[in-house]
Amino acid sequence: MEQRHLGRTGLRVSRLGLGTLTWGRNTGERDAADQLKAFWDAGGTLVDTADVYADGGAEYLLGRLIEDLVPRSDLVIATKAGSVPDPDRRFDASRGHLLSALDASLQRLGTDYVDLWQVHAFDPGTPLEETLQALDIAVSSGRARYVGVSNFCGWQLSKAATWQLAAPGRTPLASTQMEYSLLQRGVEREVLPAAVDLGVGLLPSSPLGRGVLTGKYRHGTPPESRGGSEDMAAFVAPYLDETARLIVDALAIAADGLAVSPLHVALAWVRDRPGVAAPILGARNAQQLIASLSVEALTLPDEICLALDDVSAPLHRYPDHDWSTL
Repeated sequence: MEQRHLGRTGLRVSRLGLGTLTWGRNTGERDAADQLKAFWDAGGTLVDTADVYADGGAEYLLGRLIEDLVPRSDLVIATKAGSVPDPDRRFDASRGHLLSALDASLQRLGTDYVDLWQVHAFDPGTPLEETLQALDIAVSSGRARYVGVSNFCGWQLSKAATWQLAAPGRTPLASTQMEYSLLQRGVEREVLPAAVDLGVGLLPSSPLGRGVLTGKYRHGTPPESRGGSEDMAAFVAPYLDETARLIVDALAIAADGLAVSPLHVALAWVRDRPGVAAPILGARNAQQLIASLSVEALTLPDEICLALDDVSAPLHRYPDHDWSTL
């Protein structure tokens, strides 16, 4: 699998990443092992997790598999901290919480360091410079090699990245992780331009529109799908509207013309967008993952990209619209 630099850093990652959102919850150890082995065999290196996935279960499971299945040195392990697992989905990006969470992540993962440590979300209750100081401490202490953020809007990312570049000794942000797909192009308004300008690599989550871009929901909701499960149905539901249907129909037409699946077209589109380092793939089993990994050989023709751009274009008005003629 092709390797890319993560942002303006020396860290190289596979241009597709493996996500572990469901590990330790819907995905058991055997399925997780099959996924990791298939990903590694395909040349994949970037594995993304978080301390709140399955309340730490995903990290613990990944740590067991690293020990028994795949050499630690062959993987780029990324995890996150800052989310507080309670019904209100609170965020705590204070220095104390973040560094304690990192120590707990390392223990569950069974490793001395993570390759990429990310702040899971912006915390308005903590001064940003305190949050960023925790990232500097993590790197200077050897517990993290590179750092990034997740779910930061445009101004939050710009402020954080600029702060880190403003003084010697601070660790530049390597990445930002945001949802990005043909069904969710909101990052193109401010986040992606800021990331490109500041040398921050984008790691798209849900690159298949929470599974909708595979086309599996065109004629109903399969009972075995995430949309048909009790705990994930609400996650998929926002992308089952009429706007999404029109985009998926266009995607299916493009896929038919290229003799590939809608999944491959959707994934190739987001993988090769400017500023993107590596979309993060979430799969139910190894068979699903292998189908996604086979996109490696596909590059979309320019005319297909332009057609998909047009049919999925988000509505950006002021201040993005050109008002120079008014």
